[in-house]
Parts: sequence; structure tokens; C-alpha cells
Amino acid sequence: MQLNFDFSIKEVQKLLPRFWELSAQKIRSIEESFDTSKGAPVFTENGIYVTRGWTEWTQGFQFGSSILQFDATGEKDFLEIGRRNTVQKMAPHLTHIGVHDHGFNNVSTYGNLLRLILEGKIEGTSWEKEFYQLALKVTGAVQATRWTKIPSGGFIYSFNGPHSLFVDTIRSCRALVVSHQLGHVLQGENDVKISLIQRAVQHLLSTVRYSVFYGKGRDSYDVPGRTAHEIIFNTNDGNYRCPNSQQGYTGFSTWTRGLAWAICGIGETLEILDQIQEDDYAAVISKDGLIQELTQAAIATCEFYLANTPVDGIPYWDTGAPNLHLLGDYLQRPADPFNLHEPVDSSAACIAAQGLIRIGNYLKDSDPERSKKYFQAGIQVAGVLFAEPYLSVQKEHQGLILHSIYHQPNGWDYVPEKGKVAHGESSMWGDYHARELALLIQKMGNQEPYYTYLNCIGK
Repeated sequence: MQLNFDFSIKEVQKLLPRFWELSAQKIRSIEESFDTSKGAPVFTENGIYVTRGWTEWTQGFQFGSSILQFDATGEKDFLEIGRRNTVQKMAPHLTHIGVHDHGFNNVSTYGNLLRLILEGKIEGTSWEKEFYQLALKVTGAVQATRWTKIPSGGFIYSFNGPHSLFVDTIRSCRALVVSHQLGHVLQGENDVKISLIQRAVQHLLSTVRYSVFYGKGRDSYDVPGRTAHEIIFNTNDGNYRCPNSQQGYTGFSTWTRGLAWAICGIGETLEILDQIQEDDYAAVISKDGLIQELTQAAIATCEFYLANTPVDGIPYWDTGAPNLHLLGDYLQRPADPFNLHEPVDSSAACIAAQGLIRIGNYLKDSDPERSKKYFQAGIQVAGVLFAEPYLSVQKEHQGLILHSIYHQPNGWDYVPEKGKVAHGESSMWGDYHARELALLIQKMGNQEPYYTYLNCIGK
């Protein structure tokens, strides 16, 4: 990626009114036309959101988007859409024992609503507040039950089974952290109390130790900062076996959305650690030790992103995609979503940009040079995403950010033109994280309270 330090956050702020105007159109269109009884909207086909019967991991992003829209613009009809749908439709996600997505679905809905009450943005009765708190307590405990022990700790296992650690699950740690901070615990057999924050920290450590590579010779493809989508463990003895991938090309290449999840999850964790009592997780690792490991992973992944992304900051879907070589010197020019060989993934950029900004903010005092570099990268990526050809300006298209990819290996993504790769479509996670990114930048620019998920527990 090529940095331009003349491009400032003020330039991105100029793009936000149009961004939120288009965002409003998309949310209303989906709310008026999508039948949630058939599932959750996942990605667009020919501009219309459709479902995909795999897991319902995107419904919280649908309703959470309305809540973010209200937060950014004050338009009360979006608060009503988000609040009504959360109360009426999100309960099954609270007790869903079959997925690793609680931090996506429920912190994005119940968590954002509680945050708005505590920030004074909306009024809420004491019972409404208690309702959201109870939901967040429950979701963290349920998520923590998907647990695999390994010699160095443990992890929240993916929907593939107890052997499987997904890199994206690092963002589900949010559910455990919030639940713990609200005073909750998971109770097991014989009323044994299981610390949610300890499980969250153990999962974080498992992710940065196994899903992130540091150039120490673990295998022939141990490039510093690269990530593997899935890590496989032997469930009999808990030992590490190998990297793997579900949505990336291989376990020995880097699926860029997985890399983005790592950057974002690590960044938002580093900035909230001062709000968590060290004694609550000291049995696992010291605060200094945790910060050291997370910071090492943050720097490694950010550096890899910058080194392996085209000049405009929009990555192709996998750094080892088999036809990238046909694009020539593709890292030395802007990404081309309309090329004939490999798709870009704008959703990875939406997720990574937020993480780059947060890590840049976190490193401001300890590493000012890297801080400036990562913050600048995040701002520039936002500037590209919030303008054409990535910003979706056609009224009839329900997506907000174009050129997102879901599952290239399975061939699930819509290909609008014969002979070209999938392009021109959107995803619910990409659109939601674009809104989170815009809200983060807006609040920083307006000197409003800093946007973090842990604001939902108050100060």
C-alpha cells in the first residue's frame, strides 16, 4: 500500500454525508423487501440481498446497521427499526449453541442499544436497560461453552467442530468480555464458576500464537504477519496439527478477510485493556505479558497488510490466489475489481481499516512512527471505500460497499459478466463494518466520545 500523508481525516469527513445518505436508502430498501422468516441477508445477487443457508451470522449486522445509522445521523426511524427487530428477532441468537458468532450478532445489536443508553443518546427505562444487559450476559456465557482445551489454554471452536480455531472468532471475544464486565460468569457441573474473561484472554492468546505467523520457521510458508483462516488441533491431546482454510485458498496462503479480522480484533482489544481488572485474568497471563503478545501480533499483521495490498489499500481475496500472477505487478497499482482473473474483497478493507486506525491510536505514545503509519493507512482505505467505484450509488442496488466476496472456493459469489470474476456485489458484514468505520471516523472528527464496543458497560 502507498501512503499519502497529505490525505487527512478531514478529507474522509467530507465524504460522510453522502455515505450516510446512501446508507439510509439501502437500509430502508432491505427493511421493506427482505423476508427474515427465510433467513438473514448475507450478500447481494444482482444488487438484491439474498440469504445463504449456512449459518445466520449476519442478522446482527442487518439490525445493527440501523442502530449505527441512528447514532450517526439522529434519524429516529432507524432507531425504531434496529430496536424493534432486535427485541423481536434476535433472541434465538442469544442461545445459539452451534456457532462462534455471538460477538458479531449480539454485541452489534443489544450491545449498541445499551451503549446508546449509557452514552445518553437515547432514553431507556430501567427495565429496557436490564433487558439488554441480561441479553449480553447470556450471549457471553453461551459463546464460552464452545470450548476446546489445549496445553497452553484453550479456544472457542468454530462451527466446524472442536478441532477448529477460526481467526475471525477473535471478534467473538467481545461477547465474553462484555458479559464478564457486567458481572456474569459461566456455571458448569457442580456449580463450578468459569471465568469468562479468562476464557476470552485464552482465546485471544491462542489466536495470536497459532493463527498469526512471525517468521520463526513453523513451516515453509511462515511469513511474518500472515494469518491462517483455520488452525487444526488434535482433540485427543490438544496439540497443534496444521493450518487450514475454509474461505481462503489454502492454509499456507493468507485469506485477506481473515487477516483483517485479526487486525480489527486485536486493535479493539488493546484499546480496552485498561478497563479490565488485571486480577480477573492474572491466572492466565499478566497484563504486561498480554499487551506484549497482542502488540507483537498487531504490528506483524499490520505490516503484512501494508506490504501485500495494492497501492490503494484494497486487497485481493487471498494473497496466494492462483491466478494473481496473471495480473502482473498488481501490488504497484490500484486494485482492479473488474479484472478477469481474481476478485478483490472490499469487505476485508472495511474491517482492516478500522483495525489499522485503532492500532494506530493505541501506539501513539509507545511507537509514534508506526502509529502515524497505521492511522494514515486506515484513513486512506476509508477514503477509497467511501467513493466510487466501491461506494454503491445506484438506488436500486441494496448494497452499500461494492466488490465484496463471500466464499470464492465454494463459488457462492454472483458473477455478473461471463469471463470476469465476481464483482459489483455487497455483503452484510462489509456494509456493517463500513458503517462502523464511518462512525468511528465521524466521532473522532467531531471530538465525540470515542467509539468502542465496551462503552456498552459504561465507565
